[in-house]
Amino acid sequence: MQNFKELKVWSKAHEVTLSVYKVSASFPREEIYSLTNQLRRACSSVAANIAEGCGKNTQADFARYLNISLGSANETEYFLILSKDLNYLSEDQFVALSNQINEVKAMLINLITKVRNTINVKRNT
Repeated sequence: MQNFKELKVWSKAHEVTLSVYKVSASFPREEIYSLTNQLRRACSSVAANIAEGCGKNTQADFARYLNISLGSANETEYFLILSKDLNYLSEDQFVALSNQINEVKAMLINLITKVRNTINVKRNT
């Protein structure tokens, strides 16, 4: 087990979530239970799954939760595209949030690779 708050990827994911909550507050009222909710849930799930994975006992469990987190990051990216295409986000907002979520995705992929390599080294010893 490790402290999720010490992971840079968790911190970045949390920052993206705060940004998404801020910009989605201006989405149309009729989207509150639809796109607004889906975007917020997907985005907050990224950091939440990192945190949950850190509380597990094995590296394999941690890697599994990191993969779930990566899936949520991809889902977030799609909802950002949809929000932009519906003109709920400006181009500048979209670019900034897309850059943030893509940075998180790259960090997750890197961490998943490291965790899997650790698992493989332990299996081979």
